[in-house]
Amino acid sequence: MLKKEIKEIIDKSKKWGWVLEPDAQKIFSLYGFKTPKYGVATEAAQAVSLARQIGYPVVAKIVSPAIIHKSDVKGVVVGIKDDEMLVRTLERLSKLDGFVGMLIAEMAKGLELIIGAKNDIQFGPMILLGMGGVGVEIYKDVSLRMAPLKVCDADHMINGLVARKLLAGYRGSEPINMEALKKTLTNFSKLMMDMQDIVESIDLNPVMCTAKSCIVVDSRIMLKK
Repeated sequence: MLKKEIKEIIDKSKKWGWVLEPDAQKIFSLYGFKTPKYGVATEAAQAVSLARQIGYPVVAKIVSPAIIHKSDVKGVVVGIKDDEMLVRTLERLSKLDGFVGMLIAEMAKGLELIIGAKNDIQFGPMILLGMGGVGVEIYKDVSLRMAPLKVCDADHMINGLVARKLLAGYRGSEPINMEALKKTLTNFSKLMMDMQDIVESIDLNPVMCTAKSCIVVDSRIMLKK
């Protein structure tokens, strides 16, 4: 059962067919996912205040209903380390098509994973787990399962990755929190089941996993037409 706040976000988003990232992050937060500290600014003083509250370095992203793929328009800037760089970034992003704000978020570190879902005509919601970032396109190392997922399904998905050794700690690197990853997967499956009549697809890329937790850093929710 979707919360009233989530329904309001979805209703607002129908006019452009997808959910803006700040609203998507709000949905994930309401579902119990870990997300970075973030806020949205439209003016320089507001942006500086937000960034100082979050703590430099920060990430800045364009918020615009006209721009789905932020990286295509250089709409994501990482490693912003001071007020001057932040204000310059705001000035540039504010000139992009459909600008309604700039999302400012804390920098998250960890192993990059992708978690996604798509409504298949025959099988219904299908859940995907893979290596995130650039690796998702280069290696195409992914596992697929039908929703809903049980913990054992999450286990099978993790073990199905060729690069699973990276998750368990490889050549001295710290292993990620497998329980946190499994919880993220099963919770994501629940979200997709609850929203299957509303959404076409959901992508979390990347999800940053460390020894402590898994954090949803970037997300996209595409609505059914």
